[in-house]
Amino acid sequence: MTLKNYTFLQLCQMLIVPAFFATLKMLVISGILSTIFGFIFGVILVVTEKGGLCENIVVNRILDFLVNTIRSFPFIILLISIIPFTRLIVGTSIGETAALVPLTVACSPFMARIFQNSFKEVDPALIEAAQSFGASKVQIIVKVMLKESVPSIISGLCLAIINLLGCTAMAGAVGAGGLGATALTYGYQNFNQEIMYSICVILIILVAIIQYFGDWIYKKLK
Repeated sequence: MTLKNYTFLQLCQMLIVPAFFATLKMLVISGILSTIFGFIFGVILVVTEKGGLCENIVVNRILDFLVNTIRSFPFIILLISIIPFTRLIVGTSIGETAALVPLTVACSPFMARIFQNSFKEVDPALIEAAQSFGASKVQIIVKVMLKESVPSIISGLCLAIINLLGCTAMAGAVGAGGLGATALTYGYQNFNQEIMYSICVILIILVAIIQYFGDWIYKKLK
């Protein structure tokens, strides 16, 4: 039985709704993981730079090189090139769970730059004042650098999540599932414009929602 035997509502229930939740799962989990790793890498980049709290030029340059190298890969190429690593981590290279590995690897360096740049915007005088009061390095990072840069971080994370959403759609091209795979397999390859353009509309709405809440949080914290 072909897709033509189903109504659009039935196709939504069978294909689009499950794909939406699959995309949401990939977006949320990889977004959280990449934010955590990005925060760690961003902190290391800032504190180990010249004049930083824990100056270490060797560590800084190695991590900076790794971040730049990973960011230089187009996502679809990165997705394929780290298949052995993905299999090592999750045991397979196909499916939503497998997609979390390349999504996290691709987004973490971008997140790291967001945290790094946001931390650099903090007034050095605040850090010097905290040091003069005897604050520890951890306290300076959490209570000064992170606290003062939250609005900038939120703005950057909003853009990163939107970029990550686009990556989840591309991941569908190699069996990751989600809206991208559904649009490609059941929309484009089966010449079903209803499915393809419906998913395009859903992605546009998702981007608009993410941007709206990102702007709202930014204004509240600014």
